Amino acid sequence: MKDEILKLIKEYDKIIIHRHVRPDPDAYGSQVGLGEMIKNSFPNKTVLLAGEEDPSLNYLARLDQIEDKQFQGALVIVCDTANEERICDQRYRLGDQLIKIDHHPNREPYGDVTWIDTEASSTSEMIYELYDAGKSLGFRLNDKAARLLYAGIVGDTGRFLFPSTTNRTFEAASELIKYEFDRTDLYDQMYQTPLKVAKLRGRLLTDLNPRDSGLAVFKIDQKMLQEYEVTSEETQAFVGIAGDIQEILTWVFFVEEEDVIRVRLRSKGPVVNEVAFKYNGGGHPMASGARVNSWNEADELVKDLEKVCLEFKKQA
Repeated sequence: MKDEILKLIKEYDKIIIHRHVRPDPDAYGSQVGLGEMIKNSFPNKTVLLAGEEDPSLNYLARLDQIEDKQFQGALVIVCDTANEERICDQRYRLGDQLIKIDHHPNREPYGDVTWIDTEASSTSEMIYELYDAGKSLGFRLNDKAARLLYAGIVGDTGRFLFPSTTNRTFEAASELIKYEFDRTDLYDQMYQTPLKVAKLRGRLLTDLNPRDSGLAVFKIDQKMLQEYEVTSEETQAFVGIAGDIQEILTWVFFVEEEDVIRVRLRSKGPVVNEVAFKYNGGGHPMASGARVNSWNEADELVKDLEKVCLEFKKQA
């Protein structure tokens, strides 16, 4: 599949790259890292980066303003996006051919060419491997691309602490750090937390009361967001809040937005993505997202998640 993707990239003069809504470092890292790799390898190609910018990720890259007509005759590549609904900029279908590159389970297939690798730690790791496979065809990395791919890998592996980190991950990272970029500065920008966000995190930990099943539930409503002057997007900074608490196996975040309640599920053992699939979401076995339309529906999700945790403890 890598060979087919490399062939198509070489064939097309215009390439537009997308990623998912509500991006994280891997979304930007894979999207823009791939874009920089193509630009560096083939300077005469037109490479455009689609989607709405997330100001919190401007330190990684800025994206392009694209007119509808620019999609005509273009190769479109979507990175790190499991289903079509979550593709940022829904004009992705206006191109000539569509490629999907992703490391999430392929529950909702799309695209003319699809490369899925659920064993990869991140889509950024896959893009590095695409480069490695294409070196003999003229593909080249530069410092900017290496920084982006490294950021994506670091973000999706929790600084190499998550079980998704493998020998492949470290091999890619060891090659990427040979390029010239400031890793300390990158870490600072990825993990520094505003005081208001830290205070909300402290409030959640103070109120924490894990269940006997090992499940912890965090509910952040509009009133709490307003009280701490924190946006829904900023709560992503502490989604791993319970990862180092001994008594907790699984935790779920509910964040109330204007029209929906966003759900983030994380686990240290119980498989949570089946619950996510049931509630308009999906993702990895230990890290998934979903959405519910009311707090009553949120309580139903918690019941399903608790069943999963109790079954896991029973089998342990």
